[in-house]
Amino acid sequence: MTTIHTPPSAGGHAPVSPSFNALGDDYFRDPAKHFAGVREATPVFWYDYLNAWIVTSREDCLEVLGDWQLFSSAQNSAAEVPSQHHAVYPPELISMMIVGQDPPTHTRSRQVAQRGFTKERMERLRPEIEARAHRIIDKFEANGSANLMEEYSLELTTQTIMALLGLGYEYDPMMRQLRDDEAAILSSAHEPLLEPRRSEVWDRFVNANLVLRDIIESRRESDADDIISVMASAKDAHGAYMLSTDLIGLHLSEFAMAGADTTAQAMTNAVIFLSQHPDALADAIAEPTLWSNVFEETVRRRPSSTFTSRTAMKDVELSGVRISKGDMIFVSLASANTDPTYVDRPFEFDIHRPNPTDHLAFTAGRHTCLGNPLARAQGSTGLKVLFERLPSIRPSNPDELDFLRMALLPVRRTLHAAWDLADVERSRERTVRTLNLQVSKRVTASDGVISLDLTHPDGGELPQWKAGAHVDLHLAGTGGQRIVRQYSLCSDPEDLSSYRIGVLREPAGRGGSAAIHDLLVEGSTVTVSWPRNNFRLNPTRNYLFIAGGIGITPILAMVREAERTGTNWQLIYGGRTRNSMAFLEELAPYGSRVTVVPQDEFGHIDLPGILRDSREDTLVYACGPEPLLRATESNAAHWPKDSLRLERFAPKIFDAPTVNLPFEVEFSMSKKTVVVHADESILEAAERIGLPVISSCKEGTCGTCETPVIEGQVDHRDSILSPTEQQANETMMICVSRATGTCPRLILDA
Repeated sequence: MTTIHTPPSAGGHAPVSPSFNALGDDYFRDPAKHFAGVREATPVFWYDYLNAWIVTSREDCLEVLGDWQLFSSAQNSAAEVPSQHHAVYPPELISMMIVGQDPPTHTRSRQVAQRGFTKERMERLRPEIEARAHRIIDKFEANGSANLMEEYSLELTTQTIMALLGLGYEYDPMMRQLRDDEAAILSSAHEPLLEPRRSEVWDRFVNANLVLRDIIESRRESDADDIISVMASAKDAHGAYMLSTDLIGLHLSEFAMAGADTTAQAMTNAVIFLSQHPDALADAIAEPTLWSNVFEETVRRRPSSTFTSRTAMKDVELSGVRISKGDMIFVSLASANTDPTYVDRPFEFDIHRPNPTDHLAFTAGRHTCLGNPLARAQGSTGLKVLFERLPSIRPSNPDELDFLRMALLPVRRTLHAAWDLADVERSRERTVRTLNLQVSKRVTASDGVISLDLTHPDGGELPQWKAGAHVDLHLAGTGGQRIVRQYSLCSDPEDLSSYRIGVLREPAGRGGSAAIHDLLVEGSTVTVSWPRNNFRLNPTRNYLFIAGGIGITPILAMVREAERTGTNWQLIYGGRTRNSMAFLEELAPYGSRVTVVPQDEFGHIDLPGILRDSREDTLVYACGPEPLLRATESNAAHWPKDSLRLERFAPKIFDAPTVNLPFEVEFSMSKKTVVVHADESILEAAERIGLPVISSCKEGTCGTCETPVIEGQVDHRDSILSPTEQQANETMMICVSRATGTCPRLILDA
């Protein structure tokens, strides 16, 4: 054991470490390295600023964390409550945080709370977290730079904890502020919180807790699985509620901070470490399962909470230093994780360590972090998505030190980062972007048709779209297989708070409409692609809209757009019966510009009469069943070229059988060549050789796989490109189109 010869502190404690400064730049730049400079000489030392002993060796840290009877947590959160709040916030309540309790009260609170944080449940959240991460990046990726801490890391973790708590978007500002105020109050149990900030923090904290108490009371009998409902409804064997409303409110305040800030700190720190270790970044991008290791190595190297604290319940000795009963002890997690007597190469960022979770970032023993399954799921997923989308992201200034200067919780406020805009274009070409949306409204629009309003559970605007756009819905079919179906958006493109689709139940269909009708109710969640548009409304002097049955859905948005621009328009809308025709009430205010043609009353739409006289200044947009579209094509054959625009719900039917021949395709960007066999598509051949191609319908109706053509003649078999576009031969749908029989080779820009 090293002999220690240091002068006592001002209060007479010894040893001290004069070079240690928990408020200096060296500490905030790298806490673990700052501890390394003092650990060998003074493994245990007194620090006047915190009025506590600091323990730095892993062995001593584990001894303190492992014995709750000798080293108590009961004073961890014993901050002083201002007297004006005592009536609604008793002084003893603040000391009952989960991190500030010992058994049996700690056991009771943790038993209730951990039901909402099981590892299995957190793992199930990964797809939701991934979709949320994509949506956040969508908002800032085109800027080329961002405050990564605020705009991504904290945004992701805050939205996730809000969803877990079952809190609507209206509570978002309150919970963000509560996160910061909770950190300040927790730290004030050990370091000064000065006026006027002290009063401001406590006023906001108490007011937020009063709001939470009302929510808790409203969920006492709820059977929902959000964390508030789980904790509020928990009862003991005698039927009594296990936790008081006030105590649950306090714990929710803890979750607001721990569930958001600590993981956000870790994700942001990981970006710094990866910028310094490009080999680790390359390995993680190449092998996505390593993102979990990246997160673990980050929190080993720099835990979000540098310390956890305990109180000595008896006189004890650690590393030869005598600690008196009642003294506060700060356990340095950052130092324990980089103790060279235990960790090989402690300051090397190594994502291939044989036991990556062997660290104390989430502490140990009874106080192992309750939310660590959430942190691990969210941290690794958030990093994976960030670097998938923006692989060139790097800190603008890795030495940026914008922190809230608290020794216990060194909270980073900013990390400015930049990336190459080429990342954005590459991501758009190779990724089908999706959103996890919620059915906020379900309405019967007509016989056999329902309309669904889809909103984001976290609130805020959805991606922009224009009239004619559609989205993919990812659904669970019979037998558990995943199916993808396309549905036109029929809401107002100016209102980005929700998307609306109309869905006709088709008993003879392939299962998509049945799944939607049977499974999607208000409150259901569904994965939805970003809007894509293969049925664009081009400007002209006049529009003639022809809709059959559920084909009215894309036309509704077109009518709104024509109205908005003041363009002359007319709609002919046919259906089997009036009761089967959806959205008639919405169309009624347009009067004579809408002609409704129920087949049982008036027969088929008079297409020969309507299309008899061609017009140079009119575009015809038609959507509906295949017989209607084929009849429209036939009757409009004499109209000017490209006057007719069609949207099909099923693949276009070719008049004559087509014989497929094998041919060769060169993918210029990937520098790969493949032979496309007679019985496979270009898409299937590309997937066979491992190219990152994207697709959805695989029948030429959605446009997802549209690919630029550099060289070669294409046999176009899609239902999207206009005759002029097909003749131009500039792009093709690789899920159905092929090389012509006389063309042995295509070169594609992919």
